Amino acid sequence: MTLSPSTDIAVIGAGAAGLMAAIQAGRSAPGAQIVALDGAAKLGAKILVAGGGRCNVTHEAVDASDYAGSTPGAIGKVLRCFSVDDTIRFFSELGVPLKREDTGKLFPVSNRARTVLDALLAAARDTGVERLYPRRIAYLERDEGRFRLGGPWGEMTARQVILATGGKSLPKSGSDGGGYALAQAMGHSLTPRIFPALVPLLLPAGHFLRELSGVSFDCALTVTSGTGKRLHAVSGAALCTHFGLSGPAVLDISRYWLDARASDSNAALLLNVLPADAPDRLDELLRGLGRSTPLYALTRRLPDRLARALVIAAGLDPSLPASQLTREARRALIITLTALRLPIAGDRGFTYAEVTAGGVPLSELRLDTMESRLCAGLYLCGEICDVDGRIGGFNFQWAWASGFTAGTAAGRAVNAGAGR
Repeated sequence: MTLSPSTDIAVIGAGAAGLMAAIQAGRSAPGAQIVALDGAAKLGAKILVAGGGRCNVTHEAVDASDYAGSTPGAIGKVLRCFSVDDTIRFFSELGVPLKREDTGKLFPVSNRARTVLDALLAAARDTGVERLYPRRIAYLERDEGRFRLGGPWGEMTARQVILATGGKSLPKSGSDGGGYALAQAMGHSLTPRIFPALVPLLLPAGHFLRELSGVSFDCALTVTSGTGKRLHAVSGAALCTHFGLSGPAVLDISRYWLDARASDSNAALLLNVLPADAPDRLDELLRGLGRSTPLYALTRRLPDRLARALVIAAGLDPSLPASQLTREARRALIITLTALRLPIAGDRGFTYAEVTAGGVPLSELRLDTMESRLCAGLYLCGEICDVDGRIGGFNFQWAWASGFTAGTAAGRAVNAGAGR
């Protein structure tokens, strides 16, 4: 094993959070030696696939309520270190103006994720950051006030280390969970569970929604406990697939469903395809249809295939006029439309998850710097932390904010002579 030169700051992981941290470290400590190492053969895979290849950089309105994991107070403190306005300004200065879409999501005007990645890589280069990849880090040790890190490729020492390895989602991008062992080697703990978030959900073979692959619709999804208590709810679009369900609403609810199910086998996920209508209102509408069929009325508000499938799932003949429905039949249809219990059979796993739930608790970090409370000179940022946001640019905003905070603090520590 060859010994590589020492460096001032080693950033382990060169994804969104790692690149931001490296850039800010370089800006905070001009002239410092900064190395960004990544185990992937190509950098920025997650950035390139985000937002359908357009990269949803952030959202117009972000606060702690958009995230799960660590406490809202802790998450909010980090988010305030680098706001959405700061993100817009940062990318604009890099030559990447952002545009707002109707959903509140902000994308590069170019509509190309490559624009975002190229700008980050150029900014890192301009601040003197050396990028080394593929350089998977197999071990991280603290030795006489410095860090030793390395792998089959060799070894180096660093005064400061920033862990930005990501979680376990999209492992082919390089975030395969290896960073957790590095954090633990430095004394950190992990949450009891680390599991996929923003992940498509599976339905059993033969379920009628799987037969509607390609059909999308607006809905509300609610997770309830075994006792019927409402635990979490989201609204948005859902998509029927050959394996089950996907789409923004499904991805958003997935981590809450998986979390609830882990501790309560009787937890339920309920689907409401007509969230704007209360059950009593729907009953009134059905009773007023006369000789018209419920199917006809539903096809005016839902995709035809979905409407027919729901009527059949309620045990009704699609050709039966509403006037011939019994009270029990109307009730069965209303429950199917507004509180259909989905027999979720699992999820598509980290391979298809957009983010990881769980990780290193924020309680183990100094939130104004992202420095470890357990190991001086070690900083953590991005998805390795116990923070996961909803779909729509929120996880990128966490990456920018936590990466900015960690990088700025590490650079200032080098300037102050920390670790000498």
